[in-house]
Amino acid sequence: MKKINIKNYISAAFIALAASSCTDLDVDIKSQYTSYPDSEIAVEAKTSDVYYAFRGVLGRRYNEAMTLSSDECMGVSFDGDYYDSGNYAHPSLHNFMADDACMGYWSDLASGITKCNQVIVDLGGEEEAVNAPVRAIRAFYHFILMDSYGDVPILDHALEADEVLNRSPRADVAEWIESELLTIRDNMPTNVDASTYGKPTYWMVNALLAKLYINWNVYTKDVTNSSWSATDVNEKLDDCVSACDEIIQSGFFNLSDDYLTKFYPTNGYSIKDFIYAMPYTAANKDGLTYGRFRTWRKGDSDGNSGAGLYGMPLAKSAAGNFAVNPEFAELFNLDGDRRNEAIFKDALYQYDPATYQVTTTPFVYKGEPVVLTKSIVLAVEDENLNVGNTVSGWSQGYRFNKFIMDPNDYGLYSRCQDNDVPIFRYADILLTKCEAILRGANATNGDTPMGLFNQIRSYVNAPAISSEPTLDELLDERGREFFDENWRRNDLIRFGHFEEDWGYKNAINPNAKTDYTKRIFPVPTGVLNENTNWTQNTGY
Repeated sequence: MKKINIKNYISAAFIALAASSCTDLDVDIKSQYTSYPDSEIAVEAKTSDVYYAFRGVLGRRYNEAMTLSSDECMGVSFDGDYYDSGNYAHPSLHNFMADDACMGYWSDLASGITKCNQVIVDLGGEEEAVNAPVRAIRAFYHFILMDSYGDVPILDHALEADEVLNRSPRADVAEWIESELLTIRDNMPTNVDASTYGKPTYWMVNALLAKLYINWNVYTKDVTNSSWSATDVNEKLDDCVSACDEIIQSGFFNLSDDYLTKFYPTNGYSIKDFIYAMPYTAANKDGLTYGRFRTWRKGDSDGNSGAGLYGMPLAKSAAGNFAVNPEFAELFNLDGDRRNEAIFKDALYQYDPATYQVTTTPFVYKGEPVVLTKSIVLAVEDENLNVGNTVSGWSQGYRFNKFIMDPNDYGLYSRCQDNDVPIFRYADILLTKCEAILRGANATNGDTPMGLFNQIRSYVNAPAISSEPTLDELLDERGREFFDENWRRNDLIRFGHFEEDWGYKNAINPNAKTDYTKRIFPVPTGVLNENTNWTQNTGY
């Protein structure tokens, strides 16, 4: 978003701190701070960095891993272009490699956790209320690591120089995250405004607890073999409902925002659906590049230096190699559903570069209208996922347009975008409570699965349902509502559908049908090289 320049804000905080503490250059040395000052501006300067350790990888590599390993998209190539040593094809085929670029975000999160631990020490230790948000983001980083890689270290203290790290069982990590969040929850900020946007709050903690609890059956049992079942008992379902109710009853969040505009480059803290979001600023080159990979391959122009798909020529080329799997595209078939318009499909029309809305002007390339096909036909059915480097090849498969780019920023700032990315949304809380009740939790506050489900249908103008949804219907609705928001892999595993057939995954890699070890990613090679006492995850 353009409203808050995080880097400038942090710099201003440091300048103000310097001005407030250095007015007398002749002050006696004994009066220097011996511990970090506890003023609000000092704490802001100290903590801001740790809150954004996830921003860079969320803007690209983590998103690649989550999106391409799910049924949402496959990473196609164009006669070799964008094959990139299999970085996009491997996750699409569940042939994950420890050296794939999209598997390598462990170190970024570990670095974030290390910074959190140092800040906790600097600001007075575990018991200080000022550290509650830092402990919350530390727990969140552990959650992302555990969800991705299974057994990970519990890094709950600043490490000694010669300390040897060991990985803890996934179940132990889940239990530690729960304990940590419950310990610090009542010390978290409860206000919802510009000052808490993009930072951990009481409501973010409850959303994370709800996500942890709904996945408890996944995180505390061995999901890497055929004996695990998506319908096994989950003893945390009532706790999940309780965490959801905290948010629902707060009155701070609602579904009043239009589905399309809340993902525009102009989004920000005013969005009432966002419980916790990651702010991005194109000018700071924070690293959000979703639009680059989801547009049409040659959408930068009309092929003759004229206006492209976005109503003007782009100063940078586009990749366009994330093609929506035909099976996932089938979900967008509800009459009147606003979410249908967040996909590039069929005949393309130019967009207004000022409003980000589609116009009635057809998009043509070298004089011919561009038409995307729902089906994807490979030149050769192999792991290259090559569709050919022609107009026909570039047009294989629909594309996502949820996080539409600002065409001016795209060229000015190395393809970076202003769109903030939601991590926890109110809509997710409603459907999570719906799911928990369907799986056996006690209903509360008069809420029913059908009523919760229809709140989602209503705000996107999709047809209401007239009976209780099944779990499969709920999974489909989650696909429509949260596509391209990095939760689809998580959902597919929890519902027991991660090995099902979509795209070319099971045709090219038949082992994917029954290889349950792929529900957990490989430990990146660089991480193993730094921790020689560790072994690679099973199946890799």
